[in-house]
Amino acid sequence: MLEPGSPAPSMVLEDTAGQDVRLPGHQGAVLLYFMRSTSCPICNRHVQDLVASSAEWAGVRVLIAVPEDREHAAAWKARRRIPFPVLTGRRDSPHELIGLSRKVFGAMQQSGSVLIDAHGVVRHAHGATLPTNSYDRTGIAAAVAALGAPA
Repeated sequence: MLEPGSPAPSMVLEDTAGQDVRLPGHQGAVLLYFMRSTSCPICNRHVQDLVASSAEWAGVRVLIAVPEDREHAAAWKARRRIPFPVLTGRRDSPHELIGLSRKVFGAMQQSGSVLIDAHGVVRHAHGATLPTNSYDRTGIAAAVAALGAPA
């Protein structure tokens, strides 16, 4: 898993329209939430919390990364009316690119979140094997608040 203060790895992901999304990019700060799967009810609740509280993340672009393929991700995004871009990996799972692996004999995909600032530096990184522990709302809020703090 990535460490806060480290440079974010270069990643090329694909959105549900098939467009490349390069991270870190020039779009300012980005919060990536990595779902265990689109069928995970706990991960879906976390995404709904991100949607409901998106005003709190002012100036931060929220992206949702899923391990499924683009077509599956697009159907899920439409069905759930997700306002954020939903990303998949081109070759590898987006999760593998940041160190969220499969645990428990390869059966349980880890999930979590990463906040990357406008300079490509990781400001928050949190992952967990159990989805109930993967969404660190307090840690995200503190890291987002620190983005606006004077240096």
